Amino acid sequence: MESYFDKQAKCLYNKAEEIINTYAMLKANKKGENFDIDIPQDFKDDFFKLVDKVNLSLMEDKDNFYGYFLFQTLRDIRFDISSPTAVNFKGAKYVMYFNPIIFLSLDMKQMESTIKHEILHILSLHMLRGKELKNKYSTLAINIAMDVVVNQYLNYLPPYATTLQWLNSNYNLKLEPYESFEYYVEKIQTELDLQEVDENGEEVDNHENENIETEYNPEHTHDIWEESDEIDEKTLKEFTEKFVTLSQKGEIPNYLGGLISALKNSKGELPWNLYLKKLMGTVESNRKKTITRRNRRQPNRLDLRGELRGHKAEIAVALDTSGSISDEEFKQAIKEVLQIVKNYNHEITIIECDNEIRRTYKVKSVKDIKERINIRGGTKFTPVFEYANKKKLNLLVYFTDGKGEDRLEVIPRGYKVLWVISGRGDKLSLNNPYGAVKKLSKVEVKEDTIDMSDVRDDGYSMNNQQPML
Repeated sequence: MESYFDKQAKCLYNKAEEIINTYAMLKANKKGENFDIDIPQDFKDDFFKLVDKVNLSLMEDKDNFYGYFLFQTLRDIRFDISSPTAVNFKGAKYVMYFNPIIFLSLDMKQMESTIKHEILHILSLHMLRGKELKNKYSTLAINIAMDVVVNQYLNYLPPYATTLQWLNSNYNLKLEPYESFEYYVEKIQTELDLQEVDENGEEVDNHENENIETEYNPEHTHDIWEESDEIDEKTLKEFTEKFVTLSQKGEIPNYLGGLISALKNSKGELPWNLYLKKLMGTVESNRKKTITRRNRRQPNRLDLRGELRGHKAEIAVALDTSGSISDEEFKQAIKEVLQIVKNYNHEITIIECDNEIRRTYKVKSVKDIKERINIRGGTKFTPVFEYANKKKLNLLVYFTDGKGEDRLEVIPRGYKVLWVISGRGDKLSLNNPYGAVKKLSKVEVKEDTIDMSDVRDDGYSMNNQQPML
């Protein structure tokens, strides 16, 4: 039996159709003239009364965090977004947008999920992280990856939702659940590139009508982020934290707790392992140009050369053997390095050093890591940089307690530098480090266990999700 809520939604849907049909007629009569869709005030009032009912349902649910979060946002109607909901940041507020044509075709539980979907994008800082990857990956790959990560938290998704099951099925992949956004985008882009090689025809963008969207389109779901106010990363995080604090009115699910904790602990600064991920993105982006394939972003421009990912990233990992880094700390850290770079074409050289270089060797996996040589001299950083300058390195990661000379005798040439200070170290002695300096903290080891308190209907536990990764 149809509920009163469903009847309201259906009635509003019919009114929404009338609005866009009227617009289409006016546009046809006024060819070439630009004008906005006229949305009657009574429609807006009735529509947001319905949204209020959805929000009330969220606030009464065990996941009431989402309801209180939505309560703080501004709201608006946009017929030009290609998803039920979308979000951006305007005037020191998050704004939640609704496309009535797509939103009103959902039932209440699905409406709740699409609102949760946008809030999870906010908590994961996807607006910032997606922007950083725009020059490296296609919009489609970025959007799919972000939505796959977020949708693994949710039940009652719309039938067209971008899920991991959908991704694996449609792209012939076997990706594991609860991996990072960066992991998924790399895998998806690789598959998209392979598909392009096999295609003979030209890609056509049917995204013609800029004012009306009536169907879900994953390639354009986050276009509205481009309209967000320009704001620095630190400030956006601070605003988000305030929203989060005001939304925590009771017990929250474990997976939300993990995301919120990661957000609050970030302090505007990435930990060393996440910073390394960021660096790897810039290193790997140095790709080879080729005329044998089309440019994926402008496939119709035959004059533009495409790219091949044949570039091998040359990475050196220096270990200060004189310092306070234990064997256990270093082994755990190098495991993390190997995990981060595994999705890239890379070669890693280990450099053991104190006041001079004692040994260098290459590693491909954890089993290649050798026991540290038992020689303990003083610490001098310069020999490592003299060595690195003679090699065609892309990146040098230097693990040390930070106590060495105050000035390098040579300047690093042609490669990026990441200093990782031991947990017992204080700061780097160099006046100019020529790169980023991060602290080594204990890396949490993921265990293959399931917390039954947070198991979803499909059998996955969100406790195995890496927050913010």
